[in-house]
Amino acid sequence: LPAWWDSQLSIKDLHFDGVPMRIYLPRKPSASKRRGVVFIHGGCGIFGSISKELKEKIICRHIARKSDSVVVSVGYHLAPEHKYPSQTLECLTATLHFLRTAETYGVDPARVIVCGDSVGGTFTASVCQELGHRTDIPKIRAQVLIYPFLQALNFNLPSHQKNAAIAFLSRERTVHFILKYLDKDYSLKKPILAGSHVPESINLKYRKWINPDLIPDEFKLGYKPPLPTLFLPQVHEEVQELFEPRVSPLLAEDAVVCGLPDTCIVTCEHDVLRDDGLLYKKRLEDNNVHVTWHHVEKGFHG
Repeated sequence: LPAWWDSQLSIKDLHFDGVPMRIYLPRKPSASKRRGVVFIHGGCGIFGSISKELKEKIICRHIARKSDSVVVSVGYHLAPEHKYPSQTLECLTATLHFLRTAETYGVDPARVIVCGDSVGGTFTASVCQELGHRTDIPKIRAQVLIYPFLQALNFNLPSHQKNAAIAFLSRERTVHFILKYLDKDYSLKKPILAGSHVPESINLKYRKWINPDLIPDEFKLGYKPPLPTLFLPQVHEEVQELFEPRVSPLLAEDAVVCGLPDTCIVTCEHDVLRDDGLLYKKRLEDNNVHVTWHHVEKGFHG
């Protein structure tokens, strides 16, 4: 039997408009149309796949079984061989295809969610932002962001300080992977960690959304505001992509955010990206988007 054979699920590999996919279909007949889940795996955009990653297979099987849903996992091509933003665009293509063809798989197109972990959460947020105001396709019912990466302006938030040297995803490794994803020189790591890539005008513009003052006090124990840093125009010019909502969904305008679907955000205490999730939660709530938040106090990224 194939390695992915399952007594409860029919698992098949296919393509959605050229994007590799793996679909998990419950074998038991359903009296009504099922829910649909578009799952986007993590891995910084440079690791992981739908065929080799045991974790993703377990997650997708679990979701399909426990929620009686049809799950489609997106096998986007990886950077840096496939240049940014092809990963986000492939996730967008796959989601559009599934929304338009959901009934083919026994899915109610009005009950489709998009779900992703880590950079999969980034891609999920981006896809939902791009489709939020579309009227030519079924509306995404909800988005699920599992410890997502959501901004690349400030790497000195309380969670960055607290978890700077934590296992699995340290503060320095986070920026290292971003640079690899965007195919940039690693020499940019140090000035980005210091915040030297952000001009004062941009800091002022986005302070209302990315600011340690917006983090609840219980998550700021021991936090020390960083010293002012020197802006380096040459670094700023090299990393313009960091200021695009496809990389930093927290920078999307309110007109975009207010059109987002119901949202579930999962954060972990021992995670440098914890505060990204907390800040996005506040932004969504400020724009009257319904948010369910789960915080794992002993959780780690990955």
